[in-house]
Amino acid sequence: MNQMLKKASSVFTAIVCAASITFSGASLVLADGEIDEQTKTTIETTAEGLTNTIIPLTEDEIAAYMESGDAFTENAMTAWDSAREELGDLKKAGSAEIEYSNDEYTATVPVEFEKEDAEFIYVFDKNLTPTSLSVDVKYSFATTMKNAALNTIMGLGTVFVILIMLIFLISLFQFIPGSGAQEAKAKKKAAEEAASAPTPAPVAAAPVQEADNSELIAVIAAAIAASEGTSTDGFVVRSIRKINRKKR
Repeated sequence: MNQMLKKASSVFTAIVCAASITFSGASLVLADGEIDEQTKTTIETTAEGLTNTIIPLTEDEIAAYMESGDAFTENAMTAWDSAREELGDLKKAGSAEIEYSNDEYTATVPVEFEKEDAEFIYVFDKNLTPTSLSVDVKYSFATTMKNAALNTIMGLGTVFVILIMLIFLISLFQFIPGSGAQEAKAKKKAAEEAASAPTPAPVAAAPVQEADNSELIAVIAAAIAASEGTSTDGFVVRSIRKINRKKR
């Protein structure tokens, strides 16, 4: 482990020292933020050299570098370790692009990998010493759409799970004493029992048997014929109805 740490420190220290010695701890910035060629060359060489050194590292070497005690080395190893599984094997490393702002230099090294492309972004102070590294993975359109679809599915699944849980909780209210659900259930049960009770059959009215009034009809017909001075052939008595008169 100690030998690996020494190896890690020596590699990064050599690169950083080369940059510092090359420009003697000073840099020149021309008007309008333009960088002089010597400073630009130094930063490009350092950034590209660090990139080509970091990418081939094994898992054990990365773990060893993380314990080197150097702030930049540990930051660089953390950034690379969190992104390397998404990128795959190295295909091609491009040239660094340098920018200057707020007394800091930013060097961006584009790198092509087997799975996705990435940008190694280094920050240098005014003494041309690297202070931080970030690895920005450039996801392809297919990967972006795949991640979006997975996020959508996960979101919908979460919503459905929550809805199912709410329905289950609401269904438990009927077992809570004194809740409106139990009263409604009791009323519904009473209504169902009342509806299912047999309805008594209506009592059929006894048919009124008409009395045999043929003799009475003959007597009334004879009386009418006598009072009118005619025979019973001139009219027909069809019915006899009793009139209830109030007593005076």
